[in-house]
Amino acid sequence: MRLNTALLLPCVLLAIPVSAATWEALPETPPIPADNPQTEAKIQLGKTLFFDPRLSEHGTLSCNSCHNVMAGGDDNRPNSIGMHDARGGRSAPTVWNAAFYSVQFWDGRAATLEDQAKGPVVNPIEMGMGDLDETMARLKQIPGYQPLFAAAFPDETTPLSANNAAKAIAAFERTLITPNSPYDRYVKGDATALTEQQVRGMNRFAELGCTACHAGPNFSGPTLPVGTGFFMKFPTYPGSAYDTQYGLLEDQGRYMVTQDQKDKHLWRVPTLRNIALTAPYFNHGRVPTLDQAVRIMAKAQLNQEVSDPQVADIVAFLNGLTGEFPEMSLPRLPGTPEMSVIPPIDPHLKQNPHR
Repeated sequence: MRLNTALLLPCVLLAIPVSAATWEALPETPPIPADNPQTEAKIQLGKTLFFDPRLSEHGTLSCNSCHNVMAGGDDNRPNSIGMHDARGGRSAPTVWNAAFYSVQFWDGRAATLEDQAKGPVVNPIEMGMGDLDETMARLKQIPGYQPLFAAAFPDETTPLSANNAAKAIAAFERTLITPNSPYDRYVKGDATALTEQQVRGMNRFAELGCTACHAGPNFSGPTLPVGTGFFMKFPTYPGSAYDTQYGLLEDQGRYMVTQDQKDKHLWRVPTLRNIALTAPYFNHGRVPTLDQAVRIMAKAQLNQEVSDPQVADIVAFLNGLTGEFPEMSLPRLPGTPEMSVIPPIDPHLKQNPHR
C-alpha cells in the first residue's frame, strides 16, 4: 500500500471564544476523485464486495464485520476479531463519513479510501488473504462477479481487478454519509433542533478549546487536500492518572508508519459525528463510556478538569451529532452453484479450545 507523508498542522490548544468558533453543517455529498466517479453500477458492486465474507481466508469475515453499516459503522468492540481469532491493537473506526477524511486509518497511512480498501483483505490479523492476486482469483471463480465488474467498469477489457474492486468499495463508502443531525439543523437556522442543554454543551465545547482540533463539518479538522492528514499528539499533556489507567502512551501512533521521532503519539483527528454510537472509545478502545472519554480528552488534550454538569452538557451536545442514516438493505451475493470457493481448513491445524 502506498504510504503518504502527511502534513502535521499544529493545534493551538487555547480556550477559543464561542464567537470565534465556526460551525459548519455536513455536506450532502463528500469529495469525489476525478479518477473514480460515482455510478450506480459501481456503488452496487462496492456494496456487494463490502458485505461478501468470501474476501476473507475462511469465508467468515467481510468489511461489514468490523464496520457494521447496519449500526454505527464500527463493531462496538475494543479490538475487532480477525482471522484465526486474532486481535489487532486498535479499535475499528467508523466508516460513516470516512469519505470526508483526507487520509485513512488511525495513523493516516492510506491517502484515499481506495488505498484503505486494499489493506484489511490481505492483513493476516484481519481478513487474512495471502495477497490481492489470490483474492481476485477467488472472485473470478464466482460467476456472478464478472457481469457486476463489467457493468461498473464498461470501458475496460479486464474489469475484474484489485484496483477496480478497491474503487468500487470506495464508491460505496462515499454513500455512507449521515447529514441532517440535530446539530446540522441548528446551524442551518432551526433554533429548536438542539435542546437547551445541548446548546450549553456546544458553547462549553468551544470555550474549552475542543474546536481547535474537532472543527470543520466532519468535526475532524480542516478540509485538506487528499493525502495531507490532520494529526494531533495524544496525549498532548502526558502525566495524568489516565495515562496509566488506559495505557494512553502504549501505542506510538503515526511513528509506527514513518519511524520519524516527531511523529510519536500523533494520530489522525477522528470525526465526532455519531460518536454516541461508537463506544468504546479512542484508538485502543479501552474507554467504555462517552462521559469518561470527555473527561480524558479535557485533561489529556487541554489540561482542564471538567465538572459533572459540564461533562453532562458536552455529552448531550455530542449526542446531537448523530445524523440521519440512509436506508440500507443487504445485497444479494453472487452464488457459486454446485461448488464452494472457500478451501477446506486443514484438519491437522490446532483448534481453538475456547470455541
